[in-house]
Amino acid sequence: MTNAITTNTTPTSPPLSPLEGKVALITGAGQGIGQGIAFSLAKRGVSIVAVGRTLSKCEKTVADIEARFNGKAVAIECDISNLDALDALVSDAVAAFGRLDILVNNAVTTSINTLMDTTLEDFEKGLRVGPMATLRLMQLAQPHLLEAGDGNIINLATAAAKRWDSSTYGVYAAEKEAIRALSRGAACEWGPMGLRTNCILPLAKSPALEMWEQWRPEEAAAFAETVPMKRIGHCEDDIGEFVAMLCSPESRYVNGQSIAIDGGQVNMG
Repeated sequence: MTNAITTNTTPTSPPLSPLEGKVALITGAGQGIGQGIAFSLAKRGVSIVAVGRTLSKCEKTVADIEARFNGKAVAIECDISNLDALDALVSDAVAAFGRLDILVNNAVTTSINTLMDTTLEDFEKGLRVGPMATLRLMQLAQPHLLEAGDGNIINLATAAAKRWDSSTYGVYAAEKEAIRALSRGAACEWGPMGLRTNCILPLAKSPALEMWEQWRPEEAAAFAETVPMKRIGHCEDDIGEFVAMLCSPESRYVNGQSIAIDGGQVNMG
């Protein structure tokens, strides 16, 4: 007599992503790298607060998230250079889904000019959108990220300061290097509380890069040739996916790092 072997044919649901149910606030989420990060997090069940100066662009990101991933997302219009508006931004973001787990400081203004042709007004604008807004958003988000537990801050910088010739990139690089320093400070001060802060230096086919290709086509083409992998990164498939990994439990020991996601173009040493 043999024992019958029964097989459970009940369909099983795929395991939930470890990021399922978390909430991310992403500045500059209406296009480019910010949008790519929003998509990669949304496909893992993260609810997205898409922030940008142009509401219609953020609403398009929200619509794409709903259509592609059946995800949850809201759009908020905010010019982050207006530092007085950031308190309400974080409050609205937390109110949207009841918590905040991930902050992505991605919004940027690009100041590429010679030092003599750069006005103090241009420099101040870059500082407000860059390190000043980054610092203020980190300060405002920190209590909520700590309350949620296992919080993550992802700040975006650039490898411009690593260029062998920094002509016309000095101001832009200075703004971004300040963000790297703030990220390291946050990692050391808040890491013991369980809040991780990392900085990425991405190279991707973003609107800013496309503008560079139009403005300085020969320089952009020569730069692309210096990428060992011989291609420019994809905002979602390369940058967004890396950020999703960086926010996951598998990266729980990664803190205070500046990581170039650029196909090997820059030597961070």
